[in-house]
Amino acid sequence: MNTESNGWVKGEWIIIVIAMLMVGCGHQAPQRPSQRKGEAPKADSTQLALLELNQHLTETADAEILRIVQTQEEGYAQYERGTWVKMIDPGQTEQDRIQEGEECTVHMRVSSLAGTFYSDTEQTGKAGKYEFPAAIDANITEWHHGARMTLLAPWYAAYGIKGTAQVPPYENVIIELEIR
Repeated sequence: MNTESNGWVKGEWIIIVIAMLMVGCGHQAPQRPSQRKGEAPKADSTQLALLELNQHLTETADAEILRIVQTQEEGYAQYERGTWVKMIDPGQTEQDRIQEGEECTVHMRVSSLAGTFYSDTEQTGKAGKYEFPAAIDANITEWHHGARMTLLAPWYAAYGIKGTAQVPPYENVIIELEIR
């Protein structure tokens, strides 16, 4: 039997320590202000600063695209997510519009608003299922197969804060789009 000098067995000490940890001292852990009943959560200054920065970046992107739209002779129409679209060919209008969940292929030629070429890709996915950039996905059910158009898309509806291997983060883009 393994005992210490006061006669307690090591196993008994371990059990006592574990029991004390489980029981605690009976005090409730302090709560964050957002967890107290009857109080509204206090605004975090970092969170507010990030929200203000995001709002500023969004407004700047929208203003930059609007300036381009206003200089164009041919009309653009504003769609969801801050995207402006100039229809070149409406496609197969005798058929129904693309349905949500319908599989389709889109050909995208992407460049910056200043004309820097980024990519020329073809992508297959389901409409309205977040498989295309938001500027396309949010609006694709308004279009027909065979449609060709030019989109002016703000960064938040195109490739976002991360960008892609070809498109830098926070980049407002021109997408020449054809739905196949």
